[in-house]
Amino acid sequence: MTARSAEILLSPSAMARVDAAAACGMDSYGLMQRAGEAVAAAALRLFPAAVRFIVLCGPGNNGGDGYIAAAALVRAGAFTMVHHLGDPSVLKGDAARACGDASLPSLPLSSYAPRPGDVIVDAVFGAGLARDVPQDVADLVERVTVARLPVLAVDLPSGLDGMTGLVRGAALQATATVTFVTRKRGHVLLPGRLLCGAIEVFDIGIPRRLVDAEAERLFVNGPSLWQDHQVAPAAGDHKYRRGHLTAFSGGATATGAARLSAMAGLKAGAGLVTLASPAGALSTNAAHLTAIMLHEINGKADLESYLKDPRRTTFVLGPGFGDFATARTYALCLGAHGRAVVLDADGITAFRNDVQTLRTAFSDGGTRLVVTPHEGEFSRLFPEVSAMPAGKVEKARTAASELGGIVVYKGADTVIAAPDGRAAINETAPPQLATAGSGDVLAGIIAALMGQGLPAFEAACAGVYLHGEAALRTGQGMTAEELAAAVRPLA
Repeated sequence: MTARSAEILLSPSAMARVDAAAACGMDSYGLMQRAGEAVAAAALRLFPAAVRFIVLCGPGNNGGDGYIAAAALVRAGAFTMVHHLGDPSVLKGDAARACGDASLPSLPLSSYAPRPGDVIVDAVFGAGLARDVPQDVADLVERVTVARLPVLAVDLPSGLDGMTGLVRGAALQATATVTFVTRKRGHVLLPGRLLCGAIEVFDIGIPRRLVDAEAERLFVNGPSLWQDHQVAPAAGDHKYRRGHLTAFSGGATATGAARLSAMAGLKAGAGLVTLASPAGALSTNAAHLTAIMLHEINGKADLESYLKDPRRTTFVLGPGFGDFATARTYALCLGAHGRAVVLDADGITAFRNDVQTLRTAFSDGGTRLVVTPHEGEFSRLFPEVSAMPAGKVEKARTAASELGGIVVYKGADTVIAAPDGRAAINETAPPQLATAGSGDVLAGIIAALMGQGLPAFEAACAGVYLHGEAALRTGQGMTAEELAAAVRPLA
């Protein structure tokens, strides 16, 4: 499998272009009919005990889907009421035709009063919403929320920005969402993912080639992104062929983070792992290590001597390191010697407001440097990007372009971005990853995969995925030590 076969995520503007391209050679109203009827079928299947279906129709094509769904529900014998936003008489194109063909009585959105047994079919706004919802919709959200009614969203819950996954003033909480052709960014990014409920994607007949033509190199993170790049273990392998990973330790009272990285790297399949330790932390580290090697490094001269062995290819720098000046020195030295580096925690903060120096040290098109910032570290390394009025994907892509390396913008919706514009959104991270030390484990996994031959972007995607899988395997109450022990190599 290749990235072409990975799940594509479209932006609202790309989906609009797909719709326009489909309309050039297909019956656009026929596509709308299939969409609306798919919504009605889902409503009947998911909510068989509904007393009333309340179909809320907006002023655009999403509302057109709603009118068709309402007519289909009526034909199926379901008690159905329609409420509209705006004036239905000014609808245009396929939406106007759908409203006319439905020929159902309709009341203003503001007049809807929730009753027990109601099921809301939300066709007010779709993925293209890019402004705060009007007051009528905000008031409706409050009424439906207070009444705790089930909601079936058409495309996306109204009030959710399909580009960023953010709430535009107020948004409905859907029990389920029906979307078409592909999922959109807002289905996967937070908080949108939490507002969509169970998502069903219906094929309404738009050819895949039209979707591929508008794909924006944004994918759901998963094995299809890296499987073609894996280097399978071979009978003739020895430890150096599986990669030598080095993690830098902090001082005597800050050694645990680097050991977590080192252990995770070993579990992820690195052939050999070394903990590079300052003299003052040697005895502490030695007391905790067995399969992981230990090497004393006290400054740049020691590091340059260590780098004379070309088999020492891949490094983790930053977890628990503490000394920002030394972290900068080490990172720049590793860059000058052509080594691959995963920079995390203090290694990122050491370059606060100075991404250009880091870019210059690893100026090779993003093949050797991965940074793994959480929100705070991201704002320190990329302050101007962090302040952009943009979504997480755009921020991660811009940061990767500025860095000239791979950015793993961490969170429950981690975004992995490359300087060439590729990006992936991860959706498998369980809540138990919100624990101290989990990021150190992630850094070790990514570095181990780079050492085994995966390109940097693919290694970052695979590392984030394996990180989530390890957490799922470990379960609730997990500690970072348990997480590192649960890591498994790529299958």
